Amino acid sequence: MGRSRNKAARGSETVDTSGPDGRTHAQGPLTRPVGSGLAELRPDRDRPAAWSLLIDGAPQSLVDLADPTHLGFEYQRRLGHLIDLVAPPGRPLTVLHLGGGALTLARYVAATRPRSRQQVAEIDTALTELVRTELPLDRGWQIKVRGADARSVLERTPEGTVDLVITDVFSGARTPAHCTTVEFTTLAARALAPGGWYAANIADGAALPFARSQVATLGAVFPELCLIADPAVLRGKRFGNLVLAAAHTPLPVADLTRRAASDPAHARVEHGRPLTDFAAGATPATDATAAPSPEPPPGVFH
Repeated sequence: MGRSRNKAARGSETVDTSGPDGRTHAQGPLTRPVGSGLAELRPDRDRPAAWSLLIDGAPQSLVDLADPTHLGFEYQRRLGHLIDLVAPPGRPLTVLHLGGGALTLARYVAATRPRSRQQVAEIDTALTELVRTELPLDRGWQIKVRGADARSVLERTPEGTVDLVITDVFSGARTPAHCTTVEFTTLAARALAPGGWYAANIADGAALPFARSQVATLGAVFPELCLIADPAVLRGKRFGNLVLAAAHTPLPVADLTRRAASDPAHARVEHGRPLTDFAAGATPATDATAAPSPEPPPGVFH
């Protein structure tokens, strides 16, 4: 990439943070306090232009400055499959990202679907400045970052204007309660254009009570659902990420299943009766009853 003139969010405004091509491995890792904790940019051992973003030791994003189509984390690849399948290849999308991190998925959309229009809600404006200075975006990408709470941005999104809403909201390693409810999901459904999809990255373990509740929550709003996850996570053998997709029209479950099965980290897709059975007895979360996602077990990131 050439020299980029970037804008980072500060409050509800934007400020210029023009930078060079980005941080190089020769400069080594970088640690800096941000609003959500201690951010670390760590060089990737296998890719000479790639960086992992960690917050308080929890992995948040992986960005390859030389290849924005590279999705290094399992959950990011699963969300990437949804991005690939929501519309014919190459068609520009309007995407709302709730949670920004290092903007990995926004970069992926921009690279695979040129002329896409994207908005990102990232409440941690210091993190956004760090990312856009050290891991700059291409100047031609139409990515606007809002320094505001994800739900407040969703509330202000015009009805029927978005092809894809992706929720990847974490405070530390937990999803805040107010971004897990029927009311929140209803706002996402309202924002979607006809044929649009909603996707969410969540984390759970053991008996998966949070994941089951989230399936029930999305099912209270959307008629079509599927869940993508590592088989060991689905069996409660380990704590990990699960990706939920929802829509008002049928999802391409067969295509998703093939893509998930061919990933380096094999995943299962649950849909229909198996997914109904998975969520049996779970209660949808509401603004009055919701709790954050569970705390990861000690040592899960080491």
